[in-house]
Amino acid sequence: MAREMNRREAISLGIGALVSLSLPVRALDGTVLPLVQAHDAKMQLQLDRQVTDAQSRWCGAVPDGFGIHYCHTAAELLKDCAASYFHPHSAHHGSGALLERMKLLAAFLARFQNAEGNIDLFATNFNSPPDTGFVVHHVATAAKLAQINGDDALLSPLKDFLLRAGQGLSKGGIHTPNHRWVVSAALAQINDLFPDSQYVARIDQWLAEGIDIDADGQYTERSTSGYNAVVNDALVTTAHKLNRPELLEPVRKNLDAMAYLLHPNGEVVTEISRRQDLNSRGTMDKYWFGLRYMAVYDGNGLYAAMFNQTRPESADLARMMEYPELEKPLPAETPIPDNYEKDYPSYGVTRIRRGKTSATIFYKDNNRWFSVRRGAAVINAVRFASAFFGKGQFMPAKMEKRPDGFHFKQAMQGRYMQPITDPSLLPVSPDTWPSLVVRRKATQICKLAYEASIRETEQGFELIISAQGTDNVPFVVEINLREGGELTGVVPAPNTGDAFLLKDGFAEYKLGGDGFRFGPGKAEHAWVQMRGTDGKLPGPSVYLTGYTPFQHTLVFQAL
Repeated sequence: MAREMNRREAISLGIGALVSLSLPVRALDGTVLPLVQAHDAKMQLQLDRQVTDAQSRWCGAVPDGFGIHYCHTAAELLKDCAASYFHPHSAHHGSGALLERMKLLAAFLARFQNAEGNIDLFATNFNSPPDTGFVVHHVATAAKLAQINGDDALLSPLKDFLLRAGQGLSKGGIHTPNHRWVVSAALAQINDLFPDSQYVARIDQWLAEGIDIDADGQYTERSTSGYNAVVNDALVTTAHKLNRPELLEPVRKNLDAMAYLLHPNGEVVTEISRRQDLNSRGTMDKYWFGLRYMAVYDGNGLYAAMFNQTRPESADLARMMEYPELEKPLPAETPIPDNYEKDYPSYGVTRIRRGKTSATIFYKDNNRWFSVRRGAAVINAVRFASAFFGKGQFMPAKMEKRPDGFHFKQAMQGRYMQPITDPSLLPVSPDTWPSLVVRRKATQICKLAYEASIRETEQGFELIISAQGTDNVPFVVEINLREGGELTGVVPAPNTGDAFLLKDGFAEYKLGGDGFRFGPGKAEHAWVQMRGTDGKLPGPSVYLTGYTPFQHTLVFQAL
């Protein structure tokens, strides 16, 4: 390895100097490994931003766009630096300057570790064992690479941090279900480096609760583009480090379920999430580690096909070096299912795939009700609502699957109240008003019943929407589209941005060579954002409007 530079010399050098001071780029079969090259470039971007002023309290850290210096960012950079430092094909292999930068990162982490062994997540969590677990995942990987390579110069400054973190994690609590497995994986990593029975005892305490995976293959948080992958990675890590292959079974169950929650372009269904990725655009990129590990471990061609949908930039060089299994060839692909109807009753979703057409039907706790896409053309949601007593947003209360399709119902009522006549309850004060509401006689009771159905057709889908009961209630149907497409056959709606009316006939929406024809239209008024209904969804929305009694058949035909 290159000589180790003194701290002052290393800090004074910019990251651009690291390449020139390191050994020549190594080659494999005459070419630089693309993964290593991309990894080095990513690492350099972060190192360019690292604070190297020895007088700064943030020395060693990397600020975010708001000038906040997170331990998580520093730990991930430490892991990435370790991968470059030890990989023989990296431009930074054995660089003394890079070693000094890693020591700055380690020193920053040590300074911001408290007496209990924990760190803070400045955005929200303080003295946080779970966030300490996330940080340990990176630091322990860096330490493992140092241990594998017999490099005490890096392992030594990381050991004290990890041992103190181990004490905190062996006693500390958690916030959310996935944190149990994050903490367990971190303890398994520390135990792999510095064995201690208390770490395994604490892991066993968390595991005694049972892995929280449901009959439909989702963990408690159902975070399809976020925490599913976190849990999978944690379970794989714990299984590997403690030689407990039984912990891989829930990972299999989740990955099998995710095969049916994929759109043709590799995006995942996020509408079932209970976390911040709800209704966001997500991919399988975060599943990189768990997918590749399980594809190789099981020789599973479906996992290999799912893995091959992840982007190259999601690869983790450090983990590939820590887990040599990841470098083994993937098995031959088994095609990802693309022609099915599959129900997930635990969270009220039915998925339908017909090649490039991908539809999701929601019948529990979701007012988006129906979404469909054809290639790049995405209809994010179909919703409907009325101005009925400020609570007219449709949310399916009942769903029945019949031979002719899916049928939905929801019933609502509004009322007015008569005076309190019981003298013992008078006068009515601000404090007693809420409790006396149920004591009042209700009159002028208004009722509204929604019924709807979804039927698959040869060309797409047919939706029938109706509202009966109280007459003359303004009614609206929203068809929300992904931005960037070409939309024709509609006119702008007044007083609402990115909103359009489909007055009659059919609209066409195209994006990336794919699209839908939908209609026919109906526009008896132009009020599209009614009192008490949920706000307009982001992106262009096309509206159909009318009054109760309302009944309309809306068809979606793939172009």
